[in-house]
Amino acid sequence: MRHEIILLGVILLLIIGEVFIASNKKNSIVHLAIFLFGLHTAIGFLNIDYGSLFGGMFHTNALIQFFKNILNLGVFILLLQSGDWLQEKIVEQHRGTEFFMLLFASLLGMYFMISSGDFLMFYLGLELSTLPVAALAAFETSKRISSESGIKLILSAALASGVSLFGISMLYATTGSIYFNDINETITSANLTLLGFILFFAGLAFKISLVPFHFWTADVYEGAPISIASYLSVISKGAAVFILMILLFTVLKPLMHIWENIVYIVAILTMFIGNLFALRQQNMKRFLAFSSIAQAGFILLGLIIGNQLGTATVVYFVLIYVFSNLAAFGVVQAISLQTGKEQIKDYEGLYRTNPNLSLVMMLALFSLAGIPPVAGFFGKFFLFTAAASEGYYLLVFLAVVNVTISLYYYLLVVRAMFLRKSENAIPYFKSKIYMRLGLLMTAIGILVLGIYSPLYDYIYELSKNLY
Repeated sequence: MRHEIILLGVILLLIIGEVFIASNKKNSIVHLAIFLFGLHTAIGFLNIDYGSLFGGMFHTNALIQFFKNILNLGVFILLLQSGDWLQEKIVEQHRGTEFFMLLFASLLGMYFMISSGDFLMFYLGLELSTLPVAALAAFETSKRISSESGIKLILSAALASGVSLFGISMLYATTGSIYFNDINETITSANLTLLGFILFFAGLAFKISLVPFHFWTADVYEGAPISIASYLSVISKGAAVFILMILLFTVLKPLMHIWENIVYIVAILTMFIGNLFALRQQNMKRFLAFSSIAQAGFILLGLIIGNQLGTATVVYFVLIYVFSNLAAFGVVQAISLQTGKEQIKDYEGLYRTNPNLSLVMMLALFSLAGIPPVAGFFGKFFLFTAAASEGYYLLVFLAVVNVTISLYYYLLVVRAMFLRKSENAIPYFKSKIYMRLGLLMTAIGILVLGIYSPLYDYIYELSKNLY
């Protein structure tokens, strides 16, 4: 429980800091939080022993530790990108510590969810990871659209949570246990079991924004602060993908002949609807929301396989997705903080005034589109290869069609930045050190993961721990 204990310690230290730091020096809370979480992220990469606690309710191994390190890295970059916004907008309202407490509490819930050994621990982690984010979505209380975003998220999450819990109760009724190991040995294809699985899958599909459980995504992303939209798009989705993969590939493996058909259909719907709706978006946050829905559809190509190769491709793709999406959201946040502009047309002529931001955004969009030699190309290539190796040729073909569609709308933004001219172009500005460092880390991640493919082999070896 090293990750959990250290993160809880960080939360307690921030509470103590809130009490003792003078009111005219509250900006130092931001520096303290980033430093402490950076330390926590670094410690997470130290080796940890395998083990379990609470009678098997909580367990860990090298692969689960790697999952948590990916989430930590994403949150650390997000904190760097949010530093300026927190200091300029949130700390002056005396709500800086509350932001970090809610964010870290949500991350703590994801830790428990990923390490769960039974459905009780899983559900506690799911709730702890969801409820604080609903408060964060409504964090900009001066904006009505932010409050609306929080309400939409909490109502949608409550419904999804109830549906998922009802599904879990059905699985318990048919197997007689909530422990994953016991369920794997006793689960059958009874009608009640299948209904329970479908309801449970629907609850997690909500967190991943899979069609048809995606309706909340664009509205919540548009209304929430950009850093929280980024958190929902990257960290929350990544954690949900990890636990869904663990459950499908281990606990629910006996039902693979059922769930692979469900995943197949949902993957096609998610890719097409995400991409087609992204074509018509003008707001950058809504644009990236539908983009993230489409990316979730691509992730399902790895989930449908159900073996070690599928595990490795999904984990590698999520790692690349973390850097790519955080880079795109980081540029949007930097521009929004300086100018308040969030429309695609506002980005016309951006390269002439802010070339560095334009290049980072171009890298991010090329990676999301899967253009070589950036990392996103290899992420999609491994996913498509894995799906093709199991004979899903039609699914791979439809995925390639969707890559072509996505390439079109990603290039619309690139065209606006590099080829269009505007008399009211966003003027030159220089972000502060935290934002620049956050964007630099994402750019390095996109380039290095595209060049340094042996990391995939390392993840493939780690994936043995799942079975």
